[in-house]
Amino acid sequence: MMAVPNDSRPPIVAMVGGGQLARMTHQAAIALGQSLRVLAVSPDDPAAQVAPDVVIGAHTDPEALRKAASGASALTFDHEHVPTELLEMLVAEGVTVAPPPEALVHAQDKLVMRRKLEALGAPIPRFTAVSGIEDVDAFSEHIGGAPIVVKTVRGGYDGRGVVLTRDLAHARATVEGYLADGVAVLLEERVAMRRELSALVARSPFGQGAAWPIVETVQRDGICVTVLAPAPGLPDEVAAEAEQLGLRLAAELGVVGVLAVELFETTDRALLVNELAMRPHNSGHWTMDGAVTSQFEQHIRAVLDYPLGDTTAIAPVTVMANILGAQEEPSMGVDERLHHLFGRIPEAKVHLYGKAARPGRKVGHVNVVGTDLDRVRERAERAAHWLSHAQWTDGWDGHA
Repeated sequence: MMAVPNDSRPPIVAMVGGGQLARMTHQAAIALGQSLRVLAVSPDDPAAQVAPDVVIGAHTDPEALRKAASGASALTFDHEHVPTELLEMLVAEGVTVAPPPEALVHAQDKLVMRRKLEALGAPIPRFTAVSGIEDVDAFSEHIGGAPIVVKTVRGGYDGRGVVLTRDLAHARATVEGYLADGVAVLLEERVAMRRELSALVARSPFGQGAAWPIVETVQRDGICVTVLAPAPGLPDEVAAEAEQLGLRLAAELGVVGVLAVELFETTDRALLVNELAMRPHNSGHWTMDGAVTSQFEQHIRAVLDYPLGDTTAIAPVTVMANILGAQEEPSMGVDERLHHLFGRIPEAKVHLYGKAARPGRKVGHVNVVGTDLDRVRERAERAAHWLSHAQWTDGWDGHA
């Protein structure tokens, strides 16, 4: 349902999932005079804490989905886990689903995604589907004995469902364990890479596209810890290639909204597509303070088919550092940690998600904008570590 021309009521965007992406999308909606409707599992979910229009229910419950979509101009996503058949049901009932299910499936199913990208001629690592343990030996021979990555076809994120195997025996044992549990997997060759990049783009139903600068994502234990915007030292021609690839995939796949194309930059400067995400993405959090239009506002513009916003960076450098739960929760409260942080690093822009801390869990992020990459990165990462651990990485004592 699209808004009626000259209707005094603002359009409603409904988002499936009540996590931090929905919370920050709601913040962007407020500035546009709107309120995000959220389908959340619990009133304690990050978005449910702040949005006034909340439906409590599961993303696998048809009636909960119908209730969330009722009267909404568009239904979009905080995560990709809604079963395709339920989304097709909503489309058949007249709901505008953005991105549509035929696009979203490429972010839900890695094997469908790999096959489609291969058909489109997009650069990807060599891969194969797995039906039995013998496929591991055949694939290893096909790639000349190179290291193998085992991925679950559905459901993996933040390093879950991805195993970088040590050798052929480890690959066989990993696949055997997954198959015994009834979990579908695929195999990929492990590429020799310089670093990981992300091409963040957006596309509207009208077909307008927009791309932000290419960023470098720094990973630790399969989790993104830092994003450097723009990616330092990236040749202009490689950056342009990555932006064009993102825009082409958004158009070819029929994406509506934000699309993150996670990339490997290989040791010989080639680009390979690693993953796709069709929603606001961790690699785009820097845009909240470092770009003219944030990914969250852009996502709303796109799903409502508004003209897209300017994606230009507002400073030479922006660094985003994730605030990850420490192994032990500090005795110092968050309020006092913020007090000390702002006293020492006043330019830090903090975004907390309202989530209980657990080791390694993303509970917020810090953006720092500036001109010198080393200084900006140091201060962003120091601020994020302080908020996680209540310890300064350089041993500084604010009371001394």
